[in-house]
Amino acid sequence: MKEKKYTIDILSKIPQIYLPMVSHSKEKVAFYWDKTGILELFALDLKTNELKQVSHGECPRALRAGFVWTRDDKHIVFAKDKDGDENHNLIKINIESGRTEQLTNTPEHQDYAGDTSSDGKYLAMPSTRKGQLNLFRLDLESKETVQLTDHVNPTWGGFSWNPKYDWIAYNVNETKNLRNMDIWLVKTDGSEKKRIVSIKEGSQDIVVEWSKDGKLLAFTTDANGVNQPGIYNLKTGEIKLLGGQEYEETAVAFSEDGKKLVCLRNYEATVFPVIYDLETGECEKAQFPKGVVELVQFALNDQLLIAPLTTPTIPIALVAYDLKNKSMKYLIEPQFGKADPMFFITPDYVKYKSFDELEIPAVLYKPKNIPEGQTHPALIMPHGGPTAQYSLRFNMMGQILANEGYVLLLPNVRGSTGYGRKFQDMNLMDWGGGDLEDVVAGANYLKSLPYVDKARIGIFGGSYGGFMTFLAVTKKPEFWAAACAWIGISHLKTFHKRSKPHFKYFIRMHMGDPDKNSELWEDRSALNFIQNIRCPILIVHGVNDPRCPVEESRQFRDKLVELGKKEGEDFEYVEFGEEGHGAYTDMTMRTRTFKILLDFFNRRLE
Repeated sequence: MKEKKYTIDILSKIPQIYLPMVSHSKEKVAFYWDKTGILELFALDLKTNELKQVSHGECPRALRAGFVWTRDDKHIVFAKDKDGDENHNLIKINIESGRTEQLTNTPEHQDYAGDTSSDGKYLAMPSTRKGQLNLFRLDLESKETVQLTDHVNPTWGGFSWNPKYDWIAYNVNETKNLRNMDIWLVKTDGSEKKRIVSIKEGSQDIVVEWSKDGKLLAFTTDANGVNQPGIYNLKTGEIKLLGGQEYEETAVAFSEDGKKLVCLRNYEATVFPVIYDLETGECEKAQFPKGVVELVQFALNDQLLIAPLTTPTIPIALVAYDLKNKSMKYLIEPQFGKADPMFFITPDYVKYKSFDELEIPAVLYKPKNIPEGQTHPALIMPHGGPTAQYSLRFNMMGQILANEGYVLLLPNVRGSTGYGRKFQDMNLMDWGGGDLEDVVAGANYLKSLPYVDKARIGIFGGSYGGFMTFLAVTKKPEFWAAACAWIGISHLKTFHKRSKPHFKYFIRMHMGDPDKNSELWEDRSALNFIQNIRCPILIVHGVNDPRCPVEESRQFRDKLVELGKKEGEDFEYVEFGEEGHGAYTDMTMRTRTFKILLDFFNRRLE
């Protein structure tokens, strides 16, 4: 029987759930859901199971920021930009009536919802309205703002308003080591600030949340080589780290009674909850299916864990884990759209050797039931970040490409998260060096597979993956039959020059000073090697992208033309006028992008 085949429309329009957040009473959970075709806010009552659609068209089209509950559980404050420009304003929406109120209006700047005060009057608001990303206090009634911090470096990472004491915990780096991140406190009127957690210089110590009694602060640190949960005692200043250095674990949430801390353990591309007893230090592993839990929170007087769950064959579901019975149930059933769940492919988790014998983990998709002797075109997709990770979760692109007869390799090249600090730091001062060699080794791995056509291997990626794609086709041109760079970076100095202050910090943290390291920056800029390109390339970019400005793609296109390359033959170029840094979270946009990409590779790798 011929394998059932679905269209891109069916697969790309599988509904997605994003950012579920349990309310302060722990009796409700709110989340974005696009089951109507666009992103809307929904709220689920955990006691009655009543599901309510809160918004009706007021939400952002694509997500680049989260939301917070007000302390009385009556409102949600969310961030909304214009056409992907990430200059977010804050909107307050009433859970019952759906009535909205605009709290900020900064069309040239970025406002984010951090955390609300225990009396419900204020919001801790990271914002770029004074230049660098710093922390402000927003009065939710009068809309008056007060600047609380004025750091030269960005305040980013985590934010948590102490529910009992006059402090807000936040992250900033005040050392010369740009890789460093410490935890600070600021008085809620901005009158005093102090550093409280710095495990060691160079470690990333990230704020998570205060316990309900305000005495303990949960955080995550990578000081010992892996992400590890920690507890800071406000009264004594004592710091206690949980677990060992065997697993990557991030702290997430305190139990209501403050005696337990739920964390997420990242192991071999799977992510699942573990619960630490803060008195004994004992750790309990929650029994979840093999996949990825993106967030987890206690609810209903510590009876439940609420979490979004995805596996290689479950696009997304919202689940409740009963802590007493050790059992899981669906709050929102797995979302399959119009597809039969039996159709989905379970990818392989593989490892291959790079040029220096470093083992590179990867996720491999291939068509079902490949007859012996049959070969297929293959694609390799470097991820964004570069501090990111491919995991054993549902990958819509992987399912679509396998459905269309492609083999797809998703490599976690050096610089990826999930495999410890040493592995993650291996591309510091080396963007487009060892990690590009890992991509090339991935292409050679694909060639070793009997069902891959060695002459039809392509590459594509977005953001940092677009940067890697541009470099791959200009510095390693012999490996590729076709390529697509999506929201990519073509020249590091122009990229840095066009970036916002907090993005500039990120670039310098990874690649040093653009003047002192000029030779390195030029060597890792694809625009300088564009004459080497051999394969046809599709270039795609949103014009409102603040992270990887559209000029990065335009200058690559213009240089191709200058070299005599012809649009439509040697390269193809697409700009989206109402889009920013990718739009996966918008159903219409992701469908459009998938179609353009697949059409290109179908023609160029036929």
